[in-house]
Amino acid sequence: MSTISTRKTILIVPLDWGLGHATRDIPLIHELLNAGCKVLIAAEGKHASLLQQEFPELTILPLPGYRIQYTQKGWLFGWKIIQQIPQILNAIKYEQEWLQKAVKEHQIDAVISDNRFGLYHSTIPTVFISHQLLIKTPFGGIIEKSLQWLNYRYIRRYGACWIPDYADANNLSGILGHPSVLPPNTTYLGCLSRFKDRPDTPQQYDLLVLISGPEPQRSNLEKIVLDQIKTLPISALIVSGKPGTPEKQQITPRVQQVNHLNAKDLNEAMLASKMVLSRSGYTTLMDLVKLNKKAILIPTPGQSEQEYLGKFLMKKGYFYNIPQHAFNLKEALDAAEKFEFKSFEHEQDMEQYKGVVNKFVASLG
Repeated sequence: MSTISTRKTILIVPLDWGLGHATRDIPLIHELLNAGCKVLIAAEGKHASLLQQEFPELTILPLPGYRIQYTQKGWLFGWKIIQQIPQILNAIKYEQEWLQKAVKEHQIDAVISDNRFGLYHSTIPTVFISHQLLIKTPFGGIIEKSLQWLNYRYIRRYGACWIPDYADANNLSGILGHPSVLPPNTTYLGCLSRFKDRPDTPQQYDLLVLISGPEPQRSNLEKIVLDQIKTLPISALIVSGKPGTPEKQQITPRVQQVNHLNAKDLNEAMLASKMVLSRSGYTTLMDLVKLNKKAILIPTPGQSEQEYLGKFLMKKGYFYNIPQHAFNLKEALDAAEKFEFKSFEHEQDMEQYKGVVNKFVASLG
């Protein structure tokens, strides 16, 4: 029998909430390709562009995202999301109908959904990926319990749930990925990062600033950093998180700003930096751990998940965390200099996900 006829076709679909879901799926896609699978991706906009750049040979099927809108004021963020729940439910219904057709049309053998709720199927294996089984909100209590119930209601429609973290106490997601009750058929993937560590890389920058996330908070942080960095005697590279516009400018003789770096150049820049300043988005945290980098975290205001992760990981000693409203760059750098950073202890497990992916592919027969 020829190899072609036995190749399994896997559809992988990232959530369109920031670029983190798309970037953390990159190592999974590489491993699926290494296992001999044919991989299809479903995405739109900048998520489709990023994955097409990384995998120019793969087919990307157009599928609308949830298209969440954000607020200028962080404290309104939770209400804004709640207002959009009907829109999200409509998107879930649409992607479920879309999937039924796509499975037949493209002869898909299995689906891996990174946090998109409507991509379950009755006749083929489906996997749901999430580090957020408990969904943090500014309201806590009954709202969080209700959201977790709704979350699990969808997750149980999938054959498996993969959590990008470690099962033991030495983990990155805390209560988010380690609630008291897990969904059935849960597996911990370990760390998911597209980056490669090279400990011998010479230091080029005192500070790498990674500005990311939704508007208007992306621009708010960019303005704060640019206003404050000009007077500091440091070498720095600022990456503004605006893919599609590859502009560069010199802010001071030792501070350069670029709009975007591709994966290879960003990997190099992180390795060449003494300290990283970034949001506490979960994919960024996995990248920092993979490269064993010290970092100052500034959670996106109003994003309860990022605020929780920043505080949780500072308490564990992995990163220094400060809220945006209290942020002063010089003070943060001085405080981080004195902070006793602990190293994450899972270097030997950075490829744990490969075993999970290969076991999944083998189960397809």
